[in-house]
Amino acid sequence: MNSIIDELAGKYADGRDPFLIGPGGSLCFADIHESQDLDLSAVNAGDVVALVGDFDARSIATMLRLIDRNAVVVPLTADTEAQHPYFCEQAGVTITIRGDRVVRHDVPPSSHPLLEELRRRGTPGLILFSSGSTGRPKAILHDLSHFLARYRTPRPTWRTLAFLRFDHIGGINTLLHTLFNRGVLIVPSARTPEGILDEVRRFDVELLPTTPTFLRMLLLADLLSDASLPSLRVITYGTERMNQPTLDRLTQLLPNTDFRQTFGMSELGILRVKSRARDSLWIQIGGEGVETRIVDRVLRIRSPHRMLGYLNAPDPFVDGWYDTGDLADEDAGFIRIVGRSRDVINVGGLKVLPSEIERVALIHPEVVRAKAAGAENPVTGQHIEVTCQLTPGSAVDRQALRDHFARHLPPDFRPQRIRIGEVRISHRFKQE
Repeated sequence: MNSIIDELAGKYADGRDPFLIGPGGSLCFADIHESQDLDLSAVNAGDVVALVGDFDARSIATMLRLIDRNAVVVPLTADTEAQHPYFCEQAGVTITIRGDRVVRHDVPPSSHPLLEELRRRGTPGLILFSSGSTGRPKAILHDLSHFLARYRTPRPTWRTLAFLRFDHIGGINTLLHTLFNRGVLIVPSARTPEGILDEVRRFDVELLPTTPTFLRMLLLADLLSDASLPSLRVITYGTERMNQPTLDRLTQLLPNTDFRQTFGMSELGILRVKSRARDSLWIQIGGEGVETRIVDRVLRIRSPHRMLGYLNAPDPFVDGWYDTGDLADEDAGFIRIVGRSRDVINVGGLKVLPSEIERVALIHPEVVRAKAAGAENPVTGQHIEVTCQLTPGSAVDRQALRDHFARHLPPDFRPQRIRIGEVRISHRFKQE
């Protein structure tokens, strides 16, 4: 593979156009190209390198240089510090880079067959970690020569806010799309509702890639109005399921902003998606060589950009098809994700989706987040439990919520236990 730094430098002419604007000021690609003071002579082809960083000149320059050295990059952030020992062990990390420090660990290189295959190919790699929602996080290995290929097809680009994180497939996608298409990336100084919207206004952000949870936070803070966000052309949302009431409110408040659902997985990369309409949850998933099918209501995808495999879990592919675990409906060539197959609650033989309980909870004007799940029941097998997070200072009690569910759900679908409390969100602004 040719030098990625030289390839990108060729896209930026004299390199003096800013491609990144952040708390430290504007950065040009020339700054990235010239930020090579960090000594990487200890890094050999095939080394697995943990890069603890963020969207800043040094981290980006180091990542690109590691790719050029055919290393296997494990991007990490300070937010997950407590998990770093686990990540490093599972990925087979031999070198850690943090700031201007390069530390080689006294451990032998991993002989995992997938890493050995990557070394045999002489290509760089990328290791990302799953969210760990179904057990310990899985180490997901990509061949970066394949992973990068999709970005070489020219695409429209925008002044984009880097909301998704440095260790997330969506954040890496935002960075690479911006670099390969000579865009501008705005790095926020704080990921708070007020801070993000201030950055959108200050830097004329055109594209905001974010999560449904964060969009609900914006609604809760009552910060959205079309007049105050004149530059914002597109909001993309993904990484978790959106609910229709939230999307309806957003499209009403921002009539001149397009809303587009995204779909991607660390195992498959970010896939191309077309929404039926800006206020619709129905989508088409495609892209070069991508195939989809629904089997027993579960979405399966085959993609040429898939991972090589897990380093710490069995191969999940069957004839190249990946079971996403997403339950989906079909209609005239479009699909709608309705929940996760593993989360289905079996109440006396009736199949109940937590997403439907959460959707009803969020209809209540004082419920800002909701999390439903099944619990063991000696009579029905399972029953439904839900936690509702209310607006600050709300006087709503459990009986009022019980009455709310009774008005909107049949008896067998009503929660047997209702808790009022915090619904946690992760550092990636996903509901846990």
